Amino acid sequence: MPTVQECETALRGLAGRLSDVEPGLRERHALDRTLSCHVIDLEADFSGRIDNGELVDLQTRADPDAQVRISLTSDDLLALTEGRLNIGAAWATGRLRIDASVFDLLKLWSLL
Repeated sequence: MPTVQECETALRGLAGRLSDVEPGLRERHALDRTLSCHVIDLEADFSGRIDNGELVDLQTRADPDAQVRISLTSDDLLALTEGRLNIGAAWATGRLRIDASVFDLLKLWSLL
């Protein structure tokens, strides 16, 4: 089972990947939303902001008022951020829970 530090590193890696998205694509699908991620098996929480399609201000705390809330296990978080698990398949099978508007969900998927 991955550690809290490994999960934080994975999320920071995801932040880097989002910042590397082609600028035109990022502009078309940019979100400006608060984000909270709950890692179920570690009882760990992370929060940050998606600002112009980039994940910024990542912190190790929950944000109960976040506009986009996700929850998953540490293994699935690493698999998603490393590209070994498809976000759509994880969501469809219940391995990933996302609480967000449909509009936000579609925009986020287009960036990942």
